[in-house]
Amino acid sequence: MGWVMLALIGTAALGLLALFGAPRNLWSFGAAALMLGATGYALQARPALPGAPAAARKAVAVDEAGVARMRELRSAMFGQFTTLDYAFYPADALIRSGKADTAAQLMLGAVRQSPQSPALWTWLGMALVEADQGTMSPAAGLAFRRGVTLSPEHPGPAFFYGMALARAGQPQAAIPWLGRALQLTPERASYRQDIRGALIQVQMIAAMQARAVQAPAQ
Repeated sequence: MGWVMLALIGTAALGLLALFGAPRNLWSFGAAALMLGATGYALQARPALPGAPAAARKAVAVDEAGVARMRELRSAMFGQFTTLDYAFYPADALIRSGKADTAAQLMLGAVRQSPQSPALWTWLGMALVEADQGTMSPAAGLAFRRGVTLSPEHPGPAFFYGMALARAGQPQAAIPWLGRALQLTPERASYRQDIRGALIQVQMIAAMQARAVQAPAQ
């Protein structure tokens, strides 16, 4: 019955994306998010399943379309062709080539040079999450919160913090940050529907995980 519920939630999630007019290029993220939720259900329903944690990380990492969309949203939120690109573009290339540790070191150097940049602190957090294979380390959380503190009225740091928490398997913790990002986003912003769609997907995952925990082991 758990997998039937998963199918129903997936159908409802895609229906909500269509209802709210989410752009098609967000749907790949939605599929990846549901995949993450399905993995979470499998872990909760069968905790003895061998090798499942590593499989969950791999399922998120291979979503190249979703990763590319995150970069597009970064440009939309923080600006494109800015002086920050000297750090963003090399870090992106390093992450794509499997050198996330080096990307994190590069971003750490960038925030040392420009310690008042919320965008750089935010992407340092993203790079640290990649380096730690999708987990939210204390250092990554500190970087995200520093970005939020430096620009509390900007939706970018809160949005990416929420997305990183969701990827780390903490959808319930991600919801307030994504909600905050949506509240801070102007009505006419090009990325408002992306944030709304991401929030809906993460809420679906949180609900699915809660039901999996409450359901008796099958």
